[in-house]
Amino acid sequence: AIVYKAKDVLLNRYVAIKILKPEFLDDKKFIENFRHESQAAASLTHPNIVNIYDVGLEGKNINCIVMEYMEGETLSSIIERKGMMSDAEAIDIAKQIASALACAHKNNIIHRDVKPHNILVNEEGVAKITDFGIAKAVSNTTLVASDKVMGSVHYFSPEQARGGYVDGKSDLYSLGIVMYEMVTGQVPFDGDNPVSVAMMH
Repeated sequence: AIVYKAKDVLLNRYVAIKILKPEFLDDKKFIENFRHESQAAASLTHPNIVNIYDVGLEGKNINCIVMEYMEGETLSSIIERKGMMSDAEAIDIAKQIASALACAHKNNIIHRDVKPHNILVNEEGVAKITDFGIAKAVSNTTLVASDKVMGSVHYFSPEQARGGYVDGKSDLYSLGIVMYEMVTGQVPFDGDNPVSVAMMH
């Protein structure tokens, strides 16, 4: 998707608008999953989950999600900038994301793409996870497109890498990989291509 910062003129606040890329417009199943999962994620209310305000279709082919806009940076950019984080900082962020995942799992929603790129952290240290449900829409459509694995192979659980059944434990595995990366500055498994990394998992 492509994400824009926008102004909600009615409520006088900034929002983030995520618009599905044009290459997915012909895949009706994908769009159906995109809408269904986004609507399900919109029902989640938790201080560590980015709020979804609206899901819809603008015109004939603009599928969008209107979300809370959060000032700050992604956890991936923090790790890139710092190299390694302190144990206390990593534990604090991990606890916040674990709490968010517990809320989602209690509501039968699996994230399926927990990674530092999907975690936003503001200046006060509040961490919020985003992109709930969109990852499921991707993984339901296909895991492999040419030689590239759709999703985030460095954070996949073994069952995701196999294309098997995924549940809440898969999210926790991915969170474990994120924790490892926060304290070491690198992912535990890396390789020349996505398939080799998946095999390591």
